[in-house]
Amino acid sequence: MRAAVLHEIGQDKLEVLDDVEAVGFGPGRVRIRVRATGLCHSDVSAMSGVLPQPAPFIPGHEGAGEILDVGDGVTGLTPGQRVLLCWLPACGSCAACRRGQTQLCLAGFMNAGTPNFKRPGGDVFGFAGTGTFTEEVVVDAGCAVPIPDDVPFDIAALIGCGVTTGLGAAINTAKVEAGSSVAVIGCGGVGISAIQGARLQGAAQIVAVDPVESRREAALRFGATEAVAPEALADAKQRITAGEGFDYVFEVVGKSATARTAYETTRRGGTLCVVGAGAMDDNLQLNMFELFFDEKRILPSMYGGGDVLRSYERAIALWRAGRIDLESLITHRVPLANINEALEQMRTGASLRTCIEI
Repeated sequence: MRAAVLHEIGQDKLEVLDDVEAVGFGPGRVRIRVRATGLCHSDVSAMSGVLPQPAPFIPGHEGAGEILDVGDGVTGLTPGQRVLLCWLPACGSCAACRRGQTQLCLAGFMNAGTPNFKRPGGDVFGFAGTGTFTEEVVVDAGCAVPIPDDVPFDIAALIGCGVTTGLGAAINTAKVEAGSSVAVIGCGGVGISAIQGARLQGAAQIVAVDPVESRREAALRFGATEAVAPEALADAKQRITAGEGFDYVFEVVGKSATARTAYETTRRGGTLCVVGAGAMDDNLQLNMFELFFDEKRILPSMYGGGDVLRSYERAIALWRAGRIDLESLITHRVPLANINEALEQMRTGASLRTCIEI
């Protein structure tokens, strides 16, 4: 079957091959025909080595498709059923799950170290235990989440990661209050979703911050009240908050430099929500006096900071009601054969989300 493979960490292009096989099917597993998948910045970060991932591997974790086959012991799923892929399924029995923090369950990460593809030359891993830049994938049954018939595959794919992450950061983690002021640093697909979440929560001012003009223009269409380049953020802080700082600031880049800017842009007693996934050796520096004296809440948000199954249902309900715009998040579409075009669109900031149609 066809798949896009990264042979070595640090390479900037994928090779589309037709000699890949999905492996590991058996009890408790399902085989899925992928129909649509989004390109997330995390895929690019794994390719560059910012996020840990063994190679060779097939990127992609934001996907949707149809079940081809189910293994022994699988219940509630049948061939032909439409599903989205959850890259971080909850086991339901670990300490995090028992506390109700299913987004912190580590069971799904254990799959990342087991190859779920092979080629004549050897094993191939799937990013985050999935790997959706391919025609077929075999995953644990918990990764396959049924979707209603009226939800298109491309919309379902976005809900599988970027939309859930951004909306959840505003709704679940930060719990943005009505009438508040918000700044969102980084306005790709996740940042735009955080903007939509802040709008849903009733924020009065939402400032979108991004170096790419087309993304700033898009942010205004999705609910931002103002959009500025990074160098204009200090002026926006002065004008909108009289220099005090924003009630909520979302860092959606995953770098210590932007996290530090976000911290300085947050008012005393306000909330900094860290959404971007960064490198293990990129350290954020805070001194102990400011940490104590400013009483700013620093809240990381992993996969939307809540139960992802409930978050999927909420996103679908909001989309059906016209309360969030998901169609316009998809700014580009490419076939799997042209996957490297999607990577270039991501790196240059030309896209919010590129849908790879398979």
